Amino acid sequence: MTQASNVILFRPRPTGQALRRPGSLIRAAREGQRGWKRDRDLARLLRSDHCPAPGRALARLRAEEDLQNDLRCTRAADYDMHRHVLLMIAILAEMRAAVAAAPQPAIAM
Repeated sequence: MTQASNVILFRPRPTGQALRRPGSLIRAAREGQRGWKRDRDLARLLRSDHCPAPGRALARLRAEEDLQNDLRCTRAADYDMHRHVLLMIAILAEMRAAVAAAPQPAIAM
């Protein structure tokens, strides 16, 4: 007989509001998924020596992406389109990694 836990595990969902960005930016981020190497690219993007656990960097990535999006919308001179696309690639990849790393709910029989 197995012991049932009273804890229900849910898969992580993105917090906050949905990302509403131009289609070209989203397409570029989706295309960039093929070349994304988490260990190499995430550490470099975060300017860190190591990669955090899957999903742990999402808040920071979203905050930096929001900043880049504000710069884009105001047509600021220091807007970096390359970094913006990299941040979008990282957000999509980290959301996928967080869902994959989340514990699966036990199936009761």
